[in-house]
Amino acid sequence: MEEMLFESIGLTAFVVVVVLLAILLLFTAVKRVPQGFEFTVERFGRYTRTLVPGLHFIIPFVDVIGAKMNMMEQVLDVPTQEVITKDNAMVAVDGVVFFQVLDAPKAAYEVRQLEVASLNLTMTNIRTVMGSMDLDELLSKRDEINARLLTVVDEATTPWGVKVTRIEIKDIAPPRDLVDSMARQMKAERDKRASILEAEGERQAEILRAEGEKQGAILAAEGRREAAFRDAEAREREAEAEARATNMVSEAIAGGDVQAINYFVAQKYVDALGKFATSPNQKILFMPLEASSVIGAIGGIAEIAKQAWNDGDDGGGGGGNGAERPRSPRPASPTPGSVSAARPGMRAAGSVPASGSSAAEVWSKPLPNEAD
Repeated sequence: MEEMLFESIGLTAFVVVVVLLAILLLFTAVKRVPQGFEFTVERFGRYTRTLVPGLHFIIPFVDVIGAKMNMMEQVLDVPTQEVITKDNAMVAVDGVVFFQVLDAPKAAYEVRQLEVASLNLTMTNIRTVMGSMDLDELLSKRDEINARLLTVVDEATTPWGVKVTRIEIKDIAPPRDLVDSMARQMKAERDKRASILEAEGERQAEILRAEGEKQGAILAAEGRREAAFRDAEAREREAEAEARATNMVSEAIAGGDVQAINYFVAQKYVDALGKFATSPNQKILFMPLEASSVIGAIGGIAEIAKQAWNDGDDGGGGGGNGAERPRSPRPASPTPGSVSAARPGMRAAGSVPASGSSAAEVWSKPLPNEAD
């Protein structure tokens, strides 16, 4: 009995060991690769193949997993480092690097510590690229710096099966005294621009003002010229009218009509009195100022008007015989107050002789005192 018991126990233990070994071999042979990763397989220490995401079987104890490579895009922080520029300015620079593994076997077996190598390569090239530039270029051409760094680092990491997608400079920090100098320089430059713009504005304003004054002077001169032309034309027409009037008076005098010269003299006399009366100076006028002469001239004007009227009547209603109607002189009406206003020894300007003498005769005949 005891022997059979021992045999059954030994058989059970063997079965258990076999089952455990089978389970161990199963777990060793089956490999699950997550998404975004690739595993390299080594057989006796030599690379054989790459396992992509999914479930895979390998030969236990013969094939082993060599490297588990992350195929997603990764980011590295570039620590702050000091860089001396081309014009000997010390600046502190940091940045970031984005890269992605494209070939897992190369990334696993071509370089050791891929991230450290990529970081050191980026820092070295940052010092090289930025050290060849002036401070002004360094601060104003970040895109150019990023492009140059990307080109150099990507070309250097291509044999490693790595693609550098982007390199960005995060911060460039010059020394404090250099920042203050740059601020003063910027302020001086802006003051210079403001002064130039202000001077340009004043210059343009002066030009426009001078142009406006020039145009105004031209227009004023044209206005004065036009006014002079108009004044000359008016004076010319006035002279022509006066010449015609003088010519008519001369013809009337030549024709034997003495009343025309009375009209002419009376008009000038009345105009002179009007100018006297309207002058702005203080004045005292002693009347009648030879009022008899004025009234006699007015009587001559009345005789001319009567003669013209009678000529018109004779021409219109005289029939065909052409005989001239005899005219009877009308006595001139005395002007109210003229007699009382006359000087002693002077005949009243409005009084007319009873015999029916005309106003022209009153004008032409001397007064008794004057004859004496």
